[in-house]
Amino acid sequence: MKTRTSSATFALVVVLTLFQLTLSSRSAAWAGTPTPDSTGVDLTHLPLGDGKLSTAPKVGWIWPCRVDPNAGGAFRNGPWIRTDGTFDLTAKAIVDGAVAWPQHHLEIVLNGDKRIITSNDLPDHLTGVFPVAQSDDAYKYDRNPNKIAAQNIRIELPANPVLAAQPTCTPGALGVLLSGVALFNALDAPGRDAVAHETQDACQGHPQESGNYHYHNLTTCLPDLVDSSGHSTLVGYALDGFGIYGRHGEGGKVLTSADLDECHGHTHEIDWDGKKVIMYHYHATWDFPYTIGCMRGTYQMANMMTISGAPGRGGAQQGTPQANSGNNQGIGNPNLAAAAQKLGITEQALRDALGPPPPNLAAAAKKLGITERALRDALGVP
Repeated sequence: MKTRTSSATFALVVVLTLFQLTLSSRSAAWAGTPTPDSTGVDLTHLPLGDGKLSTAPKVGWIWPCRVDPNAGGAFRNGPWIRTDGTFDLTAKAIVDGAVAWPQHHLEIVLNGDKRIITSNDLPDHLTGVFPVAQSDDAYKYDRNPNKIAAQNIRIELPANPVLAAQPTCTPGALGVLLSGVALFNALDAPGRDAVAHETQDACQGHPQESGNYHYHNLTTCLPDLVDSSGHSTLVGYALDGFGIYGRHGEGGKVLTSADLDECHGHTHEIDWDGKKVIMYHYHATWDFPYTIGCMRGTYQMANMMTISGAPGRGGAQQGTPQANSGNNQGIGNPNLAAAAQKLGITEQALRDALGPPPPNLAAAAKKLGITERALRDALGVP
């Protein structure tokens, strides 16, 4: 039997959080980026994350599953990026506009050992106008041509996640925040610091090719609330089921990456579904990699593809131009290591050929010099 939450207290917290978010996002959040005095951090000199890509867990760095140095993105550095290896978040160009999304939908349901999240990925706060207009000052640096579109997101996460034996690399899409919006990792497609380089709206969000609106850090339009101890409350869920909390740790300390482990989290007592439990959890920080540097639990690739906007695994809702693009319906959750072994290639070579979701199997097969049928058979997809 499905229940909305495991306790009435947890349900009330979620409702109040979302209600407060709606109010704040239509007022203070659109006054601009918080000032250094309001955060305890100098936002005018944040360390640039460019080059902080690792091939194993490393504190303050990110271990990405894949980047594409030849991919598009911002084509010019803005004046907010300094020559001393820092950037000024408060001076960054912001995509203009104040678009409301009354169709916003987010539902979080506990069903046994599963947490089911359903969302259309439309935020409960205002967004900028996309595609970026030529008259917008942000257009001079990053001409995002995509339009925000409702998505079909339904994912099942473990309600009581456990730590994996070893951390794993970070996928492009990481989880869902309580604004109902997908959270991506800290990088843009070529592997640069997305928060520093990509032009985003006042809530630090923007859409990708299939209209999927997403963040690369904890949006300032989601209030970083704290409990009676000063610790941040829950702001979202990672794909491995662990909670993502705000920027304040025990005693109200504003955290940095140096305070956290290689995956950007730690273990201590937290509020979890209305109970006090000792549990691993991730934290957001103002500094790179902002949320998650590597995955501490296991996750399903199908869920990653769903929240990333892949056709057939979420994607734009039917009736929008993006909904019927692509020829990769039903890719599901392939075992890439096993598929690579069948093909006699390395797993990394297979990942490189597939590219970011949604993968184009015909193009991937051509890169590998095999037939599309052989690739599909190895992946176990129709």
